[in-house]
Amino acid sequence: MTESSGTNAAHGLLEDKVALVTGAGRGIGAAAARLFAREGAAVVLASRTESELSAVVDEIRTAGGTADYVVADMADEKGIQNAVDKVVERHGRLDVAFNNAGVSAAPVPLAEVPGSDFDRVTSIDYKGVWLAMVAEIKAMRATAGGGAIVNNSSTAGLRSSARLGPYSASKRAVNSLTETAAVEYGPEGIRVNAIAPGTTMTAMFQQFVEEDPDIVEQFSASTPLRRVAEPEEVAEAAAWLLSDRASYVTGAVVPVDGGLTV
Repeated sequence: MTESSGTNAAHGLLEDKVALVTGAGRGIGAAAARLFAREGAAVVLASRTESELSAVVDEIRTAGGTADYVVADMADEKGIQNAVDKVVERHGRLDVAFNNAGVSAAPVPLAEVPGSDFDRVTSIDYKGVWLAMVAEIKAMRATAGGGAIVNNSSTAGLRSSARLGPYSASKRAVNSLTETAAVEYGPEGIRVNAIAPGTTMTAMFQQFVEEDPDIVEQFSASTPLRRVAEPEEVAEAAAWLLSDRASYVTGAVVPVDGGLTV
């Protein structure tokens, strides 16, 4: 784990919070890490690619924020536990966590999904979120005496999504895990929510754009705001849900989708 440097922003949304962000090397996770740091949190970034993590941490520190990173495979129980342990080791506690890590697979009809793709998606998007929550909840109970978790779901987990069967099913499972944890740990002061982004200009979506350049226009046309989201817009919703300003919100799955699911 790298050493941290910099100072927290004054009077930020997440001032004095210790935050863990998974899948933080790019996309929504990287945007969230930058935002959380600007809002006053000491942020620990986790993902599999060290070069991406290092670059984001350097950006945060250059901007005056506090950031560290730990390389971890979010499908691996030991890796996830190690990431949470490093947060506590470095900062003494864990206050908030954004479980953002996720993958997709080639969009094909359900009967044509390779078993390897099914296993990969569910191991990270579903089981990985569960493993992260287990480690985070235990750390929050032991150190901070409370906290907040936001899981990154998807609009694909709120309605049928043709050709995205395993991904959609995993995101529905995340919604259920979120609601269950909110009920079970609310009495201990741990809030658990999820966000359900619509079409967002991430690396994952850009792969689809490369295959079909018209897809942006297609998705925009079906969205009331007539555009796709930037990662920073999705990160804003996660930041608010993790903050004390959302102190009476738990068990919610909040669409961040430009009205797509209305």
